[in-house]
Amino acid sequence: MRKNTAKIKNETKAKEYRRKLSIRKKVVGSAEAPRLCVTKTNKHLRVQAIDDVKSATLFSVQTFGKAKVADHANAEGAKKVGAAVAATLKKSNLSKAVFDRSGKQYTGVIKALADSIRENGIQI
Repeated sequence: MRKNTAKIKNETKAKEYRRKLSIRKKVVGSAEAPRLCVTKTNKHLRVQAIDDVKSATLFSVQTFGKAKVADHANAEGAKKVGAAVAATLKKSNLSKAVFDRSGKQYTGVIKALADSIRENGIQI
């Protein structure tokens, strides 16, 4: 459901939500090239590989929980998460993916994550 951006009081969150909707209109994942949806908070980072045709999550890699890959959501943690995502995609015989940054700006941790996935042989 689309939220009215006039109801979002925080200007930064309103801009992020507008970017998220704009990106989501254009980005669609499939079985051959899943959508890598990134969720970043101040403490943690999560990447989910989603097949939008089936509306199913293929796998997820995160910095929290029992199967955590890194401890923090900094640039080094993003590199470890990116390497784990690329390894899991290679196990599934997938070489392409679509990157969905969820409205976050393409700098810092998000950029380090995308670069790490590319360095490990996945085409974004």
